[in-house]
Amino acid sequence: MKKRDIVTEKPRPVGPGPRALLGARFLIAAAALEQLPPAGPPEVAFAGRSNAGKSSAINALASRDRLAFASRTPGRTQQIVMFVLPSGSIVADLPGYGYAAVPQAVKRAWQEVLAAYVATRPTLVGLVLVVDARHGVKPLDCVLLDGFLPSGREVMILATKSDKLSRHEAAQASAAIRRDLGERYPHHVARITVVPFSATARAGLIEADAVLARWLG
Repeated sequence: MKKRDIVTEKPRPVGPGPRALLGARFLIAAAALEQLPPAGPPEVAFAGRSNAGKSSAINALASRDRLAFASRTPGRTQQIVMFVLPSGSIVADLPGYGYAAVPQAVKRAWQEVLAAYVATRPTLVGLVLVVDARHGVKPLDCVLLDGFLPSGREVMILATKSDKLSRHEAAQASAAIRRDLGERYPHHVARITVVPFSATARAGLIEADAVLARWLG
């Protein structure tokens, strides 16, 4: 288990905005499922392709600037990073996947680890799948959903980088994601929420926070 350097960054002042992930602090970085802490408190996991904006989304929802880190080389981070909330609940930041520069053997190995985590972690109450609104849900995203949705748990799709689209285009992109998922997962679509999101423009924060607060109780 590898521990990160301690960052002394202070949380932003609390005001109107997201609260479900406030007070999150680094817990552990695990390079294998066996290194994860024993299942106990409720967990939510953030997953997504490299460069989809996952770290930025976590930081925005936690009202922090440097809680979650993006690797300088996308797809190179090979750890499940966990943060603990004041309530004891856990937020898992799963490694980004799908980056072309990563060797195929590494890709396959980590895809298997992530699939096993989302399918078998007993305290995982919800999955946040971060996708670029401009590109929608990709095949590797569906591989993750294929293993998670049959469990009956909920999924929130954060359609990130919506600030790079007009309001109309962002609405169209979210509608297309809902339509595509409805066609692929007709029996599970009622448990999928799609939120147009932008960490930069702070769009969709309140909607996403409400879902997280409900999951974490």
